[in-house]
Amino acid sequence: MTEKYKIQGGETLRGEVSIGGAKNAVLKILAATIMAKGISKIYNVPHLTDVDIILNVLSDLGAKCIYDTTEKSVVVDATSITSITAKYELVSKMRASFIILGALMSRCKEAIVALPGGCAIGERRVDFHIRGLETLGAKIKIENGYVHAKASKLVGSDIYLDIPSVGATENLMLAAVTAQGATRIQNAAREPEIIDLANFLNAIGADISGAGTSEIVINGVTQDKLHAVEYTTIPDRIEAGTFMAAVVATKGKAVIKNVYPAHLTFFNDKLIQMGASIKLVEPTTIEVSCKNRLNSINFVTQPYPGFPTDLQAIAMTLLTTANGVGIITESLYENRFMQVPDLRRMGADIHQDRNHAIVKGVKKLEGATVVASDLRAGAALVIAGLIANGETIVEKLHHIDRGYEEFENKLTNLGAKIVRFNDTESEATHNSNVISIKGVL
Repeated sequence: MTEKYKIQGGETLRGEVSIGGAKNAVLKILAATIMAKGISKIYNVPHLTDVDIILNVLSDLGAKCIYDTTEKSVVVDATSITSITAKYELVSKMRASFIILGALMSRCKEAIVALPGGCAIGERRVDFHIRGLETLGAKIKIENGYVHAKASKLVGSDIYLDIPSVGATENLMLAAVTAQGATRIQNAAREPEIIDLANFLNAIGADISGAGTSEIVINGVTQDKLHAVEYTTIPDRIEAGTFMAAVVATKGKAVIKNVYPAHLTFFNDKLIQMGASIKLVEPTTIEVSCKNRLNSINFVTQPYPGFPTDLQAIAMTLLTTANGVGIITESLYENRFMQVPDLRRMGADIHQDRNHAIVKGVKKLEGATVVASDLRAGAALVIAGLIANGETIVEKLHHIDRGYEEFENKLTNLGAKIVRFNDTESEATHNSNVISIKGVL
């Protein structure tokens, strides 16, 4: 059954929307719950297919997981871990599940984890993960698509990352929690989600400092020092940026709640340069509006705190109808312009030269049938549909479901004309196809 969005463009978005928990923090924190024996409870967990996948990974390892869809919380009982193998059929669905490698090494000193999958936005190798674990004392071999890691003990060491890889920073931070002595991760990624993960690890008994800077220090503790906790995750800065862009694109005005503006400083500055207004209402609430046609800008995607690659496709949609010409340089992933052919189908004037996209603003996009090729490209095409003349059909919503909770419902509440349907329905709305994990504690 193929699910699709039907969007009638031309509506101005107004009202208020609340942002959910940060997907890229939640997934790593849920994986890290297996490091401490006992029952942990994580709050502000969005109902996403990626969350479903990581809970399946944990359940397959022997943890008991319950997701409360009303409370937006997950209970993980990691008292007993019965397996050290994260299977291909689970890990291959989502790259973030590879984080289980560091968590298993920290608790069990042995792990067998399938090489990861996820959105096809470009090559994302695990070399830095492997070399870092070897530096900590792990013996590693890769056979038949699986990483086999084992250590009689892990020993703290200095690790330098050639690039500030988010996944490698997180995996090595997890593994180093129970290593003997101190570990220094230099040229570490600085994303807010890494700070959130470090805060969670410290809450369960780890000793980590420097998260959010380019050098993270982990002083190893013994396994028996770790304990289960209750923890609330940060809001999702990418979801917040997506709704900000949607409001600005439609020349609307909306209040966005449960957002940390400091996590979006660079993106906010670019929106303001384009002509948007962003006002701080409360510490975690902003008002976003736009009255006139946007102006084009140039930007380069960079590791945090630079322009987020996860908002590049969405910003490109804004440029398609802006005054002038904007140039986008994608410096992180080689295949992250996958939305370009579909935006062209809708009338966008985009010239692509390797990792550069030159976008000349047109007066109006035209509705068309388009396909979500990955998570953020899918969101970009939805926004394009909101501002296009006529009707737009967006296919392959399973990509969008990976990162946006109740996307169509939140947009509808803001005034968008968007419905979700499948090939057996003429026109119907329904909820996300994510199925909750059910367990017994």
